[in-house]
Amino acid sequence: ALVVWVLNAGEIPHALGLIFYHALSPAAAGGGFAGATVAAAMRFGIARGVFSNESGLGSAPIAAAAARTRDPVKQALVSMTQTFIDTLVVCSMTALVILTATPWLHGVGAERLTSASFAETLGSGGAVFVALATAVFAYSTLLGWSYYGEKAVEYLAGPRAVRAYRVVFISMVTVGAMMKLDFVWSFSDLMNGMMAIPNLIALLLLSKVVRQETRRYFNS
Repeated sequence: ALVVWVLNAGEIPHALGLIFYHALSPAAAGGGFAGATVAAAMRFGIARGVFSNESGLGSAPIAAAAARTRDPVKQALVSMTQTFIDTLVVCSMTALVILTATPWLHGVGAERLTSASFAETLGSGGAVFVALATAVFAYSTLLGWSYYGEKAVEYLAGPRAVRAYRVVFISMVTVGAMMKLDFVWSFSDLMNGMMAIPNLIALLLLSKVVRQETRRYFNS
């Protein structure tokens, strides 16, 4: 993304201008007052944001709990940076790559937009890079969520249930790869919501503990 930025440096101010113009234009304000635009923006914005950084799902603490640290608050502060890096940095970089290229102006579908944008600037090597990066991200995501699920199953049903969970998990990976994309998105959003609701309730109930531990850490 940085290479594309350098090569398309002259287009970056225009791309940033497009973002602010379409967010603050009278047409956007009119749609916002109508209500439908706000509802759609919240629905897809929140869903894709949660899908990107897992905020509020309670999944990241499973990985953070495996870290070796002297204080849980210290690990929590480190874990909080993942949302900033993943969404504000990585996603913003990708967005500017797309907006400084032209495929989005020609109706290229969302599933091909990133690849086409990199390919326009970097040639076929850009498309190959995106394909390889996607494969690496997908594989690492499978490993991460497999670990989350294993720990949850181990806590709820004991170590003996982990093997059965692995079989089910691998089977669902195969099934998911053959499903239609719209269904996969909808199902993922539904499952994320079912994870977020109990976790957010727990966060509210434990907010006093969080406040006390945070004060203790910064005062010590």
